[in-house]
Amino acid sequence: MLIIAEAGVNHNGDIELAHNLVDAAYEVGADIIKFQTFNADSVVSKNAEKAAYQKETTDVNESQYEMIKKLELDRGAHSELIKHCKDRGIEFLSTPCDHGSIDLLNDLGLKTFKIPSGEITNLPYLRYIGRCKKEIILSTGMSELREISDAINILEKEGTKRENITVLHCNTEYPTPVKDVNLKAMLTIRDELDVKIGYSDHTAGIEISIAAATMGATIIEKHFTLDKTLDGPDHKASLEPEQFKELVKAIHNVKIALGNSEKTPSDSEIKNIPIVRKSIIAKNNIKKGDLFTSNNLTVKRPGTGITPMKWDSIIDSVSKKTYSADDLIDPIELT
Repeated sequence: MLIIAEAGVNHNGDIELAHNLVDAAYEVGADIIKFQTFNADSVVSKNAEKAAYQKETTDVNESQYEMIKKLELDRGAHSELIKHCKDRGIEFLSTPCDHGSIDLLNDLGLKTFKIPSGEITNLPYLRYIGRCKKEIILSTGMSELREISDAINILEKEGTKRENITVLHCNTEYPTPVKDVNLKAMLTIRDELDVKIGYSDHTAGIEISIAAATMGATIIEKHFTLDKTLDGPDHKASLEPEQFKELVKAIHNVKIALGNSEKTPSDSEIKNIPIVRKSIIAKNNIKKGDLFTSNNLTVKRPGTGITPMKWDSIIDSVSKKTYSADDLIDPIELT
């Protein structure tokens, strides 16, 4: 299970802040830190409005174009961040939002591309990225199952293998109301489309990500910031380092706790078997030659003698030795 710290545009266009996000993501235990790669002129028209949540967290007077233009990272910044991630031992990932950004990330040697929810119905984009034949992580906010299937089929037709595609269930409202999460849809995606699944979490807390981990998500993605109070569209709906660290710990514990599906006593509890289980015990004094009955036998702890599952084999047999009350019945009685 991979955990992605979604830095996105939480660097605010500041390369130093971006480097600090890399360090923090590594320190909290994320496997991957993800940014966004885009050219504002190729992604959004100058007249496009911002989303409601973006209006609440940024200057209401600026357009969406003006907002994201300030958040671009150039090729040099990408190269710096890739090297920094390699040095720290955390994987660099980015979401290319246009053809030029796909080319940039491809030239920089990325093995995995993240497709954002907004491009799932962008046929030219899907064809272009599909031809790169990379590992693909596909976000599915705002989409129906049919649209996800269509996108996957387009990627496949262009040369991307289905087994190299992981589909993330998500909701694009920031933060996502719990009532709108619909986490079971993640399983529908897996079962209906025969793909690996994950969850991109835009809820306010960490419990939904933990639930997704228990349900079979192979990737958990969560927005990450150094400070929720910073200016910018996504900081408010992101986790700060301490809370992200809690998320990583919880998901790792869940992964361990899921085990291997085989039902056997664990190493830690085997020692409790003789303490907690019971054995066939003499209820009162029994003489050699007496008949064992429910009147002179009972079941009590410890579990070091004959298991009560052998009760029917003992009842109505003749005692081979003498017992005092509370003595364990000797296994010799079964021979």
